[in-house]
Amino acid sequence: MGMGQTPLFILRKGTTRERGKEAKLDNIFAARAVADAVRSTLGPRGMDKMLVTSTGDVIITNDGATIAADIDVQHPAARMMVEVAKAMDQECGDGTTTAMVLAGELLKKAEDLLELDLHPTVISRGYMISAARALQRASEISIPVHFEDVEMLRKVAMTAMMSKAVSGFREHLADVAVAAVRTVAERRNGKTRVDLGNIHVVKRQGGSAVDTEIIRGMVLDRPPTLMSMPRKVEKARIALLSGALEIKKTEVQASIEINDPSQLHAFLDAEEDMLRKMVAQIKQSGANVVICGKGIDELEQHFLAKEGLMALQKVSEQDLEKVAKATGGNIVDRPADLEEADLGVCDEVEVQRIEGEDMTFITGCKNPTAVSLFIRGGSEHVLEEADRSLDDALNVTAVTLEDGKIVIGGGATAVELAMDLREFANSVGGREQLAIAAYADALEVVPKALAENAGMDPMDILIELRRRHRAGARNEGVAVLHGGTADMSELGVIEPLRLVRQEINSATDAAIMVVRIDDIISSRGEEKKEK
Repeated sequence: MGMGQTPLFILRKGTTRERGKEAKLDNIFAARAVADAVRSTLGPRGMDKMLVTSTGDVIITNDGATIAADIDVQHPAARMMVEVAKAMDQECGDGTTTAMVLAGELLKKAEDLLELDLHPTVISRGYMISAARALQRASEISIPVHFEDVEMLRKVAMTAMMSKAVSGFREHLADVAVAAVRTVAERRNGKTRVDLGNIHVVKRQGGSAVDTEIIRGMVLDRPPTLMSMPRKVEKARIALLSGALEIKKTEVQASIEINDPSQLHAFLDAEEDMLRKMVAQIKQSGANVVICGKGIDELEQHFLAKEGLMALQKVSEQDLEKVAKATGGNIVDRPADLEEADLGVCDEVEVQRIEGEDMTFITGCKNPTAVSLFIRGGSEHVLEEADRSLDDALNVTAVTLEDGKIVIGGGATAVELAMDLREFANSVGGREQLAIAAYADALEVVPKALAENAGMDPMDILIELRRRHRAGARNEGVAVLHGGTADMSELGVIEPLRLVRQEINSATDAAIMVVRIDDIISSRGEEKKEK
């Protein structure tokens, strides 16, 4: 502004602005704060977090995705770390804590590089080169795994649950998870595809986590519509109807004038005949169980019960589709369209009373492409943690089957990638090699955090791991439960390759995005004056 010129306001009054190094350091500090919050939860000896929601609900967990989803983060840079967790959870279903911790360490190393006056663009380019190299090396050291290798899949599932509160039941839960995923897996164009939407999860408090079981069929939280209906049907033949078993109302408003009582009787008889006809059509198809997506007329319920049929109403569209996949049946709109070939088949449909609530179990399906997991737990907190643990196990087993590649866990792969990057950095000219060396150091945060949370000296463990890896012991990692280091393949600590790839991609992208921000403009607007 020159002499005598009118002041020019570009930003709205009340807007704050941070620029340059101060903006970068503020962003890095905020993002690292989130990473540091979850760092202590990493590994089998990790600690739990107690989250109290705005409604007063209490969640006790060490699951990174749950923590990230439930903490109320205000700072924009910190929200990027939450996005890292969401990306990991959507892509792999596990590894959220590792990805956030790695992103936090990359930002810490970037802060050191900024202090050396390294330009953010150079840091970003070095990080991108490092990530590409690490991904290539991870693929090279990966191990193939096949659909029939159930034991290896069990190890993958157990590794995902190692740090959870229900780890004492991990062998049983791993068996359940692997059986469920292998049942719903499909081969398409020579590749394995797993739709976890075909695994129906039902949770009920009571019993223990070891009582959790896989149902080769479906569990519906709906009882028969009438108490007089059968509560157990063997050799069930199930009619799946998406439409209502009721007299349809006309779409236009109409009135019927009745002048004689006989006309009223005739009208009611006609309605009753229509309902009886529906029951006759269902019986003619050979069905002895009816599952309806919409309502069933009360009189129709009575007719179905008189014929000895079990009927369930108002079952959701998703559950109806899963019952069809489990029993091999077809969903039809109305009884008139029902044929014997459309019926789903199973050994038994039985109503059981669980914790004071009637539930219908459809079991003994021959070749189901949809199954149910019936999760039990002694308390609400245990039940929810068992659900989260099984969700992680299901996801990692699914991605392992789809990709057919695994890597060694326990920090072994991280140390191997770090060693390779250090050697690679020497062959790279320019200042990027400083960023590559920093990236290699950041990767070692995984074994360091595992050692810290287990009460071991992280530097001693890291020195020993480097020595063992230089000697060719590529599978050496942090033996958290035994102390010191050990061959992780012998201990069964296995992870899907996709998990490592996504951790590297998500953490690198988040770190680069934060480092490249040099201007924070916060527009809160001018406060309104009180009238």
